[in-house]
Amino acid sequence: MSNFWLDRLRERINIFLFPHKEILLWVLRILSVVVSFVAVCAIIYYHGFPRTPRTDEIVRIITRLSLAFYALKYFLNFFYDFHPLAYLKRTRFEGILVLFIFLMWFFYLIVGQQRIYAFFAQREMEQFPNISILFIQFYVFIMVLVETAKAGQYIDKIKIGPAGLLALSFLILITFGTIMLLLPEMTTGHHIQFVDALFLSTSASCVTGLSPVEISDYLSLKGQVVILILIQLGGINIISFATFIALFYTGAEGLKQQSLLKDLLDTSGLSDARRILKRIVLYSFTIEIIGSVILYLLWEKDLSITSAGGLGFAALFHSVSSFNNAGFSIFPNGLMYEPVRMNLASHWIIAILIVLGGIGFSVLQEILDFKLLLTRIRTAWKRFQVQTKIVLITTVFLIILGALGIFLLEYNHSFQGLKLSDKITTAFFQSITARTAGFNTVNIGALSQTTLFLLIILMFIGASPGGTGGGIKTTTFLTLIKASIATIRGKKRLEAFKHTISFETVDKAYSVALLSLLLIVTGTFILTILQPDFTFTSILFEVVSAFGTVGLTMGITPLLGSAGKLVVIVTMYVGRVGTLTLAIAFLKKASFKDYVYPKANIMIG
Repeated sequence: MSNFWLDRLRERINIFLFPHKEILLWVLRILSVVVSFVAVCAIIYYHGFPRTPRTDEIVRIITRLSLAFYALKYFLNFFYDFHPLAYLKRTRFEGILVLFIFLMWFFYLIVGQQRIYAFFAQREMEQFPNISILFIQFYVFIMVLVETAKAGQYIDKIKIGPAGLLALSFLILITFGTIMLLLPEMTTGHHIQFVDALFLSTSASCVTGLSPVEISDYLSLKGQVVILILIQLGGINIISFATFIALFYTGAEGLKQQSLLKDLLDTSGLSDARRILKRIVLYSFTIEIIGSVILYLLWEKDLSITSAGGLGFAALFHSVSSFNNAGFSIFPNGLMYEPVRMNLASHWIIAILIVLGGIGFSVLQEILDFKLLLTRIRTAWKRFQVQTKIVLITTVFLIILGALGIFLLEYNHSFQGLKLSDKITTAFFQSITARTAGFNTVNIGALSQTTLFLLIILMFIGASPGGTGGGIKTTTFLTLIKASIATIRGKKRLEAFKHTISFETVDKAYSVALLSLLLIVTGTFILTILQPDFTFTSILFEVVSAFGTVGLTMGITPLLGSAGKLVVIVTMYVGRVGTLTLAIAFLKKASFKDYVYPKANIMIG
């Protein structure tokens, strides 16, 4: 009976409003953009500028009016839809949010705001009003994300390829981060220069870790939170995150989104891409939370370990920074901060997080997926995929080789005076962090020239495809090695683990390596002109670190001039997006011809 009256009411409202339906829906779409923009600006102003009672009240009014608009828009769309039940099912997440808005409004209306505040004040919770404001702002932000997810359906109309869209997405993220870091409340009384804000935003978005300032001293807690958000979005890839939100809201995505996901995640099918995407977010947050809990427990014992946001925030920040291979630290002097440097157990946890984030999400899924694990146990012939085998073997080989080299080269040099267990831990930690993360527990500038050269090689190779690190990638490195061996032995096919590697893959590997070397040579050449006072080794080390999105430095980053910082910024950006990806984005794809020219023999080598 209730459904009958609801249908009759909806029908009458629809008949009354139908003549104006298209105009009203168009107005709602325009208003949605305006309201979302104003709401986000209000929240940014609240946290980015000095507050006054008047500005606080204005922000409260804007956020509450925004929630009221989103609720009204939802109900109008519901009444206009010809299949209301299907609409409710399709938009159930938004429906739950709107329902909560009404329940919250009803509760405040019945009980009264002052009575609620007084209730919590009596129980020594005077901060409840501020907490409630933050909660409402967070709620508005979620509603804005939902509105943004709806706009994902228009992505197919954008005349830009997946590679170009990926490059553009990082530019948007970097721009947003730069604007946020320039706000007064993001620093601790310091005035940050534009180029430094751009450098920091690029470094965090591209999960590099290079910084022109000491963020533990220069950035406020709010500024550090901005860095944390940029690391998270840049690590799991801003496009992956945006598409996940769209999938979560609508359950589907457009053709361009599907193609983009397939390219980004390096999967063979679209269904694989969607499945891996959901697990990327699940694995990322799960591993980061577990890592932060373990770090908190390890650091809790040492009362001298402190940070601006407390020990809990420090643990979360370093867990996210480690898993996303960012290399940022909010401790003074990074992980060389004495209480942390002496806590060797935390070094191993950070190293494990770095490896998990660097091996690639497709490999991570194959290792951690419970169903796949059961399948391999029950079916003896079901093995890891070729890429997983290559990534795991190459990763272990590089870690052991790097650790052994660092251990032997620095045993009586920078490691002198350390216990044997400390030397082993430090060698393994620097071997792991050199390829992807950029944390350091030793003074990089004090290392021998041979060790620095070894670190440059590790930084150039980098992490694995689909992961959070940079470099040419482990798969590219192994493909080049096997291709060279095959050429020397005169083999016509390139094989790995009883599979044939296509010539297209080999061509891509050579292209990535060549373009990467060209970028490093160009960046180093320009920096030697702009910064003639620095040694060649320190400049080469800086450029390779920026390209590999590693973050290690010999100490020249804060000393770079504005032009030099811009060179490093471009190098970090290209290194994160990918040299081949950018080349594909900007160069016109060649058209295939039906004819073939005669073969020409050219002397090589």
